[in-house]
Amino acid sequence: MPYVLIVEDNDSASGALRVLFEATGHRVAVARTVAEASATIENSHPDLVLLDLTLPDGDGFGVLRRLGDQKGKKPVVVALTGHDDPDIAERCATLGCADVLVKPVSPRKLLADTTKWLQGLH
Repeated sequence: MPYVLIVEDNDSASGALRVLFEATGHRVAVARTVAEASATIENSHPDLVLLDLTLPDGDGFGVLRRLGDQKGKKPVVVALTGHDDPDIAERCATLGCADVLVKPVSPRKLLADTTKWLQGLH
């Protein structure tokens, strides 16, 4: 069963994503900050990280930089942002993101993309 970490400080958004992923058979954890996300990634090794780029204690780029320094298997990381900005997308790609999605994201598209991102992991 794929394990998804949702990094999102908005409770409504993280709650909706949790329900969506749990209803489709995924294990789910939620982190609200860069610190929580980094600890969860290090301790529980999710398969997929949905990473909001704007967090209370910094930005998602800090999480991406830490992942880049990590040894071993890394999760698939997809950035979530409210800004349709090519510079942000390029920066995310450079730091290892599989994709960048502009919020709000269609649940149907998100689930279809998740299947694509996780192919071959299990």
